[in-house]
Amino acid sequence: MATSLKPNRVLFELDLLKALVAVAESGSFTIAATRLHSTQSTVSQKIRRLEDLAGHTLLDRGNRTVSPTEAGHIALRYARQMLTANDNLAQSLSGAIVAITIRLGLPEDFATGAITKLLSTFSRAHPHVKLEVTSGLSRDLYHSYEQGEQDLVLIKQRRHSRAAVICRPEKLAWIDSARQPCLDQDPVPLVTFPQRGLYRDDMIQALETIGRPWRISYTSSSLAGIQEAVASGMGISLLPRRAVAKKHRILTRRSGLPDVDAYEIGIFFRPSASAPIRDLANELVRLIDHARARS
Repeated sequence: MATSLKPNRVLFELDLLKALVAVAESGSFTIAATRLHSTQSTVSQKIRRLEDLAGHTLLDRGNRTVSPTEAGHIALRYARQMLTANDNLAQSLSGAIVAITIRLGLPEDFATGAITKLLSTFSRAHPHVKLEVTSGLSRDLYHSYEQGEQDLVLIKQRRHSRAAVICRPEKLAWIDSARQPCLDQDPVPLVTFPQRGLYRDDMIQALETIGRPWRISYTSSSLAGIQEAVASGMGISLLPRRAVAKKHRILTRRSGLPDVDAYEIGIFFRPSASAPIRDLANELVRLIDHARARS
């Protein structure tokens, strides 16, 4: 790192440091501008002013992403400390608790039941935290996280496909209708998510491996739609164990269907995540571990 010729007595503006942190964490001037409710050109100007004050290039502006330089990493460390100190000072002087928003992404089958109770308990324990919860397909949630639109996401993915901060195996089960079973039909009807949806290709590959003819009888992007279609006798399906209802019958190995053990639950948050985000991630892990122990 080249030695700067700038004088040592420099006063760094917090607004400029905030822009640096936003760009470095999102990897994009455009996303940072959205986070800061500003324009891309304004954010770019702030970074240039900060680099001029520092006497160093702080960001490596690549073709696709923006990343900190060696000097940028040093500046980021102190920038976060200074911004935190500023928030703590404001809180101490005002006597008010600084509000924190956690943007949480969850798959549809996690967005109800026990998770809702967990989030309610977490909110009571952290009254200064506002939760913004988004549910959807795992691939869409992860894309949103990559774009800087989520602070914490829990997704389902193929094992070892992405390096999650925390991961746990995902137990799956073949299910049929409890009242109108259709496993013995030839070809066996399948209830699936749309193309590129989770478990669809695994179901087909598993049946073809054992030489069992199949047909797609029902497709839905909704978990509730899949559950109801199976319960109504429209076909068998492959779902997480936690999504199995009383109106379903779990098909064991005696049914002749092979186990599918290719998925995991991944939790993602950034290295710079605040303490409440890490606390919430740990609570989610404890809930998952408890559910796995009971199943």
